Amino acid sequence: MAHTAGTPLAPVGRSRGAASGRAPDSTRVILDELSKQIIEQLQQDGRRSYAAIGKAVGLSEAAVRQRVQRLNDASVMQIVAVTDPMTLGFLRQAMVGIRCSGDLQRVADELAGMEEIDYVVITAGSFDLLIELVCEDDERLLEILGRVRAIPSVTTTETFVYLKLCKQTYSWGTR
Repeated sequence: MAHTAGTPLAPVGRSRGAASGRAPDSTRVILDELSKQIIEQLQQDGRRSYAAIGKAVGLSEAAVRQRVQRLNDASVMQIVAVTDPMTLGFLRQAMVGIRCSGDLQRVADELAGMEEIDYVVITAGSFDLLIELVCEDDERLLEILGRVRAIPSVTTTETFVYLKLCKQTYSWGTR
């Protein structure tokens, strides 16, 4: 028996919108079981058709389409193409640990505005912030690091150059 679209999302509490890399939202989303199943289907194959997902979870194609749109609109998930930067001419990837004084959010916002930086997190531990960057070569890496170090609140940086990607996954499920 097919289910109807129903209400896949119920707002509660506070959340961070981590799936999209966006700023924190004012509400946390609780997913129903059908929405979790849809997300898990898309994590296995982001190109899977709505009809195939519907067949797997017991919904119509239209109901799946509607739920996916709601999940996207609520910043619960996003569907993107993940590329291998090395095959596109970006020969250098690095993680940079940053120690700061002052307002971490202001520094994080400034770093997030740099095009080459694709990941910015405020952390606890040895570093105040971690960033990931992708660039064409070592000369460009040096230039970007100079811009990062020029931010007034940045006191020290430590760069971890990627030599080989051994695992990258986005399939941690929905718990």
